[in-house]
Amino acid sequence: MQRSLISLAVMALLGLSSGLAPMAIAATSAAPAAKAAKVTTQLPRNAVPTHYAVSLVPDAANSSFSASVTIALDIKQASSSITLNASELKFSAAAISAGPGKPVQAASKITVDDDKQTATFQFAQPLAVGSHQLKLDYTGVIGTQPTGMFSLDYQNGGEKKRALYTQFENSEARRVIPSWDEPFYKATFALEATVPAGQMAVSNMPVTATSKLADGRELVRFGTSPKMSTYLLFFGLGEFERATAVEGGTELGVVTQKGSIAQAQFALDSSVAVLKEYNDYFGVRYPLPKLDNIAAPGRSQFFSAMENWGAIFTFESAILLDPRTATQSDKETSFLVAAHEMAHQWFGDLVTMAWWDDLWLNEGFASWMESRTTTRLHPEWKWELRAVGTREQAMNRDALATTHPVVQHIGTVEQASQAFDSITYQKGESVIRMLENYVGDDAWRAGVRSYMAKHAYGNTVSDDLWREVEKAAHKPVTAIAHDFTLKPGVPMIRVADAVCKNGQTTIALTQGEFSKDQTNKKPLSWRVPVIAQTVGGATASTIVAGGKASMTLQGCGAVLVNAGQSGYYRTLYAPKAFAALADRFAGLQTIDQLGLLSDSWSLGMAGLMPASSFLDLASRAPLDAAPQVWDQIADSLVTLHYSYEGKPEQQAALDRYARKRLAPVLARIGWNKAADEAAPVANLRETLIHVLGAVGDEGVVAEARRRYAASATDKDAMPAALRRPILGVIADNADAATWDKLHAAAQEEKSSMIKSELYDLLGTAKDKALAQRALELALTDEGGATEGASILNHVAGHHPDLAYDFAVSHHTQIEKKIDASSRSRYFPGLGGRSSDPAMIDKLRAYAKQYLAADAQGDTKTAIASIQYRVKLRTARLPEIDAWLSKHG
Repeated sequence: MQRSLISLAVMALLGLSSGLAPMAIAATSAAPAAKAAKVTTQLPRNAVPTHYAVSLVPDAANSSFSASVTIALDIKQASSSITLNASELKFSAAAISAGPGKPVQAASKITVDDDKQTATFQFAQPLAVGSHQLKLDYTGVIGTQPTGMFSLDYQNGGEKKRALYTQFENSEARRVIPSWDEPFYKATFALEATVPAGQMAVSNMPVTATSKLADGRELVRFGTSPKMSTYLLFFGLGEFERATAVEGGTELGVVTQKGSIAQAQFALDSSVAVLKEYNDYFGVRYPLPKLDNIAAPGRSQFFSAMENWGAIFTFESAILLDPRTATQSDKETSFLVAAHEMAHQWFGDLVTMAWWDDLWLNEGFASWMESRTTTRLHPEWKWELRAVGTREQAMNRDALATTHPVVQHIGTVEQASQAFDSITYQKGESVIRMLENYVGDDAWRAGVRSYMAKHAYGNTVSDDLWREVEKAAHKPVTAIAHDFTLKPGVPMIRVADAVCKNGQTTIALTQGEFSKDQTNKKPLSWRVPVIAQTVGGATASTIVAGGKASMTLQGCGAVLVNAGQSGYYRTLYAPKAFAALADRFAGLQTIDQLGLLSDSWSLGMAGLMPASSFLDLASRAPLDAAPQVWDQIADSLVTLHYSYEGKPEQQAALDRYARKRLAPVLARIGWNKAADEAAPVANLRETLIHVLGAVGDEGVVAEARRRYAASATDKDAMPAALRRPILGVIADNADAATWDKLHAAAQEEKSSMIKSELYDLLGTAKDKALAQRALELALTDEGGATEGASILNHVAGHHPDLAYDFAVSHHTQIEKKIDASSRSRYFPGLGGRSSDPAMIDKLRAYAKQYLAADAQGDTKTAIASIQYRVKLRTARLPEIDAWLSKHG
């Protein structure tokens, strides 16, 4: 599953990462390997399904469906009842038999437990051990949010249309099919659906037969799926069109609403290239006959794409490229989403974690594969440099007391939903990158291939993977892997001053723990792979074990630890060692410049080195530094800008410095794309326009306004590459007349994708009165049933307290606008962006009133974020003030 792009923005503002996804309080020590391998279940183990034959009759107009399912199952222990998962389903009949021609026994009692999301079928005669068939007839609800089976309304050609889709991860198949809705219970699925004539039905497998019914509808039958978990089943229905290509005997397709298929060409071409790459890398060919990507209007607060086997679901904004609006970053997103979800066809679909404890086996690996594959297939994007940002997303979350291990115990549905976070995704990816670098990419791939071949169509825990990698690498991988996946937190390597003698440099390393909010915590212990070098010299490597190590490096001069930035740890240099590196900053490799900037920022904000250390480095960046370096500097400066909210004089000083550093960079690359421009430069331009607009650069704001006004008559004034940053500046600085103009544009827009973007912009105004108008708009369905929560999210960017108070005061209305998987995280996500200590008590009161004790992980993380932000404002910003006073 790809985390929601909206959620990523929210967590970036929170100082966390990857989705509205804080989670439960962490363990403080490593869990034993035996516990990590235990498979949890919330259902009795007396029966195991092997096959589901499902017949669906959706009624889109009335937001309901009727259905029947015949489940082939094995009774493992004689029993008079069967319990499975079901939610919001009403049963009209239930019967069981031991097979064709055997007596049929109707259920004597059906009990539905709404809290446990189960249905129990009682039978008068005990069920013997052996094979049985359970037939259930029932009805269910088609919702308006992306959970279970849901509808999405949109405009197409001036007409209102409605399409149906399903979203079952993590525990939502039970809303459509009474089932053993846990990843361990794999079975095959045969699906048929009665649908309106002329509409396209899509599922995991190809259509095998279509027949006309007497009432004019059609009965569509799909092929039987491979053995898979319930959360991977998919059904879609609507007025669609489909583009196809073939790679290695597999038919690849992209399905869109009618009229949008041309926007899918890049995604289709990307899918062809990615499938070829993955068939080779995994050593196990993609096993299904087809692989579709279904692009849908609307959005979710929980996810942007879902890896249903053979039928990936993706929201339009994450994969389609409209030539009127698409930027380089949109193109990258489209490729990344395809690469991520296609990686899941192996990591997750073919081989599935046994329980949600090991969700990272799905998400961490898909994230790592998307980055690896992007680097290989689009080297011009320089994606390998994004590894530092990925690590930062994880560490920002992992350094709070409310973090958790990568492998964590999951006990409830809410905890499973909260596990989709930056620890699972970004830390998982970063740890994999470190381990691959440690054992070598050939050995790593051999281990992955062996893992895939051995566990195909089965379920695993993390140790199954470590076992195969260790065999292939002939190196002790498991112990290091356990340290980084079974323990929470961020290692910190302290680097003492170097001693140079006879052309060699010796350094002493000490392992501690980096924390943003636990100053007196006894550090955990990790075995940390470390790579170091003198700047320009050869690299050397060691394992810091037992808390200490020393290294001897060739040459003399400034010492760089974590050279190449593959390690998952912070590096804290002694003052002289840091000063020596700072003097050599301009000559470092780009990825090491990024790593040094990131460490100096985070360590400085945590009080472990001067908070101004980052600014010392930023001031040394040459004008022609890599775009990624300037992008990171700009992002950090705008973060400081927002940290100064409520401190106008100090904010003005920071803004003057930011303009002084960044305006010449924008002047150098210009507003208009050069003919031979590198892709990262296009991304930097977007960042610079946004940040300079935020820090009040009069020239940027004036140029954005000029181009916006001219665009009414001059199509070249606001080309696609500039449209989003220009509109961002306009909306951010909007007055009432401008806001009304943007609102009218949103109302009139025919494209569902562009319409959503325009409605989002209405929530970004700095003006409080306009923010209030956006909040009132969010209560309506004007922009679509899934848009209101997104508008509210955007209001929280500038006005978190206003947005949170409004959302809570309209709790019932807002909750209906959020998919069920997001309900325990959405409200804390709004409040968690506040810098007001009073918000802490509000969040605690919210959790007490609305959330179960085991569903408060997001709230605790939001509170930790506020507490850290308050400390930063009181203890760190004065150091920044002093630096600016001296250097500004």
